[in-house]
Amino acid sequence: MQFPTPISLKQISELINAEIIGNESAEAKGINEIHKVEEGDLVFVDHPKYYNKCLQSAATHIIINTKDIEIPKGKNLLYVENPFEAYLSIVNYFRPFTAATQAINANVQIGENTIIMPNVFIGKDVKIGNNCIIYPNVSLMDYTEIGNNVIIQSGTVIGSDAFYYNTQKSRNVWYKKMLSCGNVRLEDFVEIGAACTIDRGVTATTIIGQGTKIDNMVHIGHDTQVGKNCLFAAQVGIAGAAIIEDGVTLWGQVGVSKTLTIGENAVVMAQSGVPSSLKGNKTYMGFPAEDAGIKRREYVWIRRIPEIWERIMKQA
Repeated sequence: MQFPTPISLKQISELINAEIIGNESAEAKGINEIHKVEEGDLVFVDHPKYYNKCLQSAATHIIINTKDIEIPKGKNLLYVENPFEAYLSIVNYFRPFTAATQAINANVQIGENTIIMPNVFIGKDVKIGNNCIIYPNVSLMDYTEIGNNVIIQSGTVIGSDAFYYNTQKSRNVWYKKMLSCGNVRLEDFVEIGAACTIDRGVTATTIIGQGTKIDNMVHIGHDTQVGKNCLFAAQVGIAGAAIIEDGVTLWGQVGVSKTLTIGENAVVMAQSGVPSSLKGNKTYMGFPAEDAGIKRREYVWIRRIPEIWERIMKQA
């Protein structure tokens, strides 16, 4: 999430009751989680396991719960006892939750020749381009951006909260919701089927690239970046912060894990599982998804195991 204007660390420190270690006149451009940070951003960390990752990230300012650490050149720390609560305070200040009081928010932008059918919900600061068709019972949550010539079928939710939690097993409630302040952007000529869900970014943008077509009952997790002209069949599930490059085809019920990359023009056959990155311009199948030609030969040999075993036993 980018702030409306850069904010001084002194102002941030007063908001979250933090001690500044570094340049208090420095300015923060926004706050982002670790997978999406950019230079000038704030990021928070509350576990020693991730201290170094945050300190070596692109973030310029780190909200942290220790002073006993070497600070890289050019970085500033904001020391607090509970960095996660500090993050929540910042999000609540800059993007506070407000309950909707009408089906279509007064400040939405809707382009020419766009059709909005009955029972559609459109939240605040939503932008919709020209020549779109939004079918009944679609929900477009706050800050969603939709390009031109986009079609969204009935029952789909664009911009639902990220499935993202701060985990501490020392407290009674282990999983505490990390507030989502990002959004979703659908580019031109995207088509989304019925009963799909696309989560907004935790702090950044979930992107569906130009010309991508998505079938019914597909889920796309927070901060995922889908390239141009991809094709996803029904019941595909993609976890958070994945990168799906241009021209990728995912057939029915493919499951894709988080923070990985599927290269351009890759094809993943139905019911495959993708736990790690795949190179482009190849066809994959099975779990874990591997080159389809190799996987088919494996299946042939697996089917022959009883026959081979019987032959071995007869020779024994």
